[in-house]
Amino acid sequence: MKTTFKLSSIATAVAIVSVMASCQNKEEKGATAKTPESAAVAATEKIVYVNSDSLLTKYQYFKDLKVKLDAKSKTAQTDLASKQQAFQREVAQYQQQANTLPADQRASTEERLARKQQELQTYTQNAGAALQNEQAAENEKLYDKVADYLKGYAKKKGYKMVLTYAKGNSAILFADESLDVTSEVIIGLNEAYKTDKK
Repeated sequence: MKTTFKLSSIATAVAIVSVMASCQNKEEKGATAKTPESAAVAATEKIVYVNSDSLLTKYQYFKDLKVKLDAKSKTAQTDLASKQQAFQREVAQYQQQANTLPADQRASTEERLARKQQELQTYTQNAGAALQNEQAAENEKLYDKVADYLKGYAKKKGYKMVLTYAKGNSAILFADESLDVTSEVIIGLNEAYKTDKK
């Protein structure tokens, strides 16, 4: 079993983050042309973006989460390897003695080893599923922390939308660097995380 922390799933979760504040002047349904007033309002509405790659490498909560999940994964792998080695030793011992055992004892030992093998497979599947479930729950917490922070951040700054950018995996082909608020968001997220840890 090889369970690794899926950075891409968190990057994808962060990539989905887009925060919409309520619009000040809504157009009437069915209207196709903008009035000069609505065009002026649209020009002043600010859209910014966050680089999700930088966010994930510099957000302390994410770093701590990665260390925690990596440690759990390593512990699970070590535990599983230990159980597998013990089982292999038992099988090897049986194979050495198989020719000297009576038929009924051979049959009962083989049946016991088959049960153990099945239990080991079930244990492996359950341990992997438990680790994946915990990882999914932690990814959701990470997403919620970032989304909640960005909602407040956008409202405070007067932004109408916060987009995400990831090199090679983004719908944004070009954005003026003046719209990049990544550093400011990382500082705010890390400060909020320090406060939460206390």
